[in-house]
Amino acid sequence: MPMKELKIDAQNELIVERLLHARRYSLILDKNLCKGCEICQITCPREAITIIKTQKKDGEKTKPPKIDISAQKCSYCGMCEPICPFSALQMRVNGEHIVPVIEKESFPKLIREIEVDTSKCDVGCVDCEKACPLNLIKVTILTLDGQEVRAEDLKAKSRKKDLKVKVDIKKDLCPCCRLCEMKCPKDAIHVRKIFHGLLNISLEKCPQNCQDCLDICPIPGALFLDNDEKVHPNDTFCVFCGVCKLVCPVEGALKIDRKSIHHTPVSSGAWNKAFEKLTSTNEYSKEAKLKGWMKAQQTVEKRLVPTKENEA
Repeated sequence: MPMKELKIDAQNELIVERLLHARRYSLILDKNLCKGCEICQITCPREAITIIKTQKKDGEKTKPPKIDISAQKCSYCGMCEPICPFSALQMRVNGEHIVPVIEKESFPKLIREIEVDTSKCDVGCVDCEKACPLNLIKVTILTLDGQEVRAEDLKAKSRKKDLKVKVDIKKDLCPCCRLCEMKCPKDAIHVRKIFHGLLNISLEKCPQNCQDCLDICPIPGALFLDNDEKVHPNDTFCVFCGVCKLVCPVEGALKIDRKSIHHTPVSSGAWNKAFEKLTSTNEYSKEAKLKGWMKAQQTVEKRLVPTKENEA
């Protein structure tokens, strides 16, 4: 039985805690990173996470929903942390960053596959830095001996060949929208999306002059307003977080169909249930069949590998 359950709702973070005799479990939501999407709520096996829609005032843009966490319902399993595309949640045990489901290898981590070839970068180009909607990219110009060159001093450098480019990306916070890749003029960045799928908007159901989904979308270009004054989707940049669907005022006008999730290998009932809820029964069946085929292939390969006795 817990000795105490705590909940601290501050301006920049929400903390729920459970204090036992020997352990202190903490789940922390960073409100600055959270976009109010549905991923954590869908994944939570205890329905401890609630989405609260914000009231829209006349003349103002729609604001993202807020996330609330129940200290009583939360089991502190940590499933919500690794699945969050914006890394807004963190689990701690006795003050140490520990995710129980990751420690037990019963839940995967999202794979944020981002490759940068700075040899292709033009000195002075900061297109990727400007393109990042979450300010996760920092481009730095260095001399060959590693000294930083300020932007205002760049013109004074006569030989740009004596300079090199350094691109720092906060990969742990990146939802892999691919905006930096598409905006890069030299094809120096390659990003593999975490969530793949389809975003469909019914133009018949979509209200005229409504831009609620466009107002709160965290990724510029994932939704856009066309000449018909209706919002249209762009799957290329969409991270399929689902916040647009949450604020849509018309039921069924906007649908998200997640097809796959780029994650580390894992096989567990907890992940199977979470994957099915995040995608669909059909997509879960496809992944289950693929896992079965890969497992069978590995078994065959092991049998074909000569043993030491046979080699002797």
